[in-house]
Amino acid sequence: MTIEWHYTVEQGLGILSVAGYLGADAARRFSGAVGWVNGRGTGPVVVDLTQLRGWSAEGQLALADAARRLAETGRSLELAAIPADGSLVPAGDCPPMRIHSDLAAALEAHAVRREEAEEGQVWRTTGWPDSASSAAGTGLPPGSPVAGHAAP
Repeated sequence: MTIEWHYTVEQGLGILSVAGYLGADAARRFSGAVGWVNGRGTGPVVVDLTQLRGWSAEGQLALADAARRLAETGRSLELAAIPADGSLVPAGDCPPMRIHSDLAAALEAHAVRREEAEEGQVWRTTGWPDSASSAAGTGLPPGSPVAGHAAP
């Protein structure tokens, strides 16, 4: 089982949404997504876990590693909508991670108002739940990042 991801920037706030199960098999893909995100922004990154079905200890370690990698470049990692069990136990050397109850709370904490956000660039894997039609015919292998524009 793996994950799919979707990344956008809204008013300087990076939003990395993750769907699927973040386990040992998906940790490398998540790490790749974080590398992608780190190369395309400068502000805080909210990892939206609304569509995440669950995570393992390895998945949680991948989140802690992501927080460290982002901190090395002056960026912070925040989490929105952690899985229902709420069992996030970051490693001792993990930078602090702000936790939000959901994505709306994270956006509010950063004073991001979606109705005022301009249409922006979106990156996502081809298997992202709402991207089936836009990813069709790209010629890219499954799971490759697809660039597109956000829907109004």
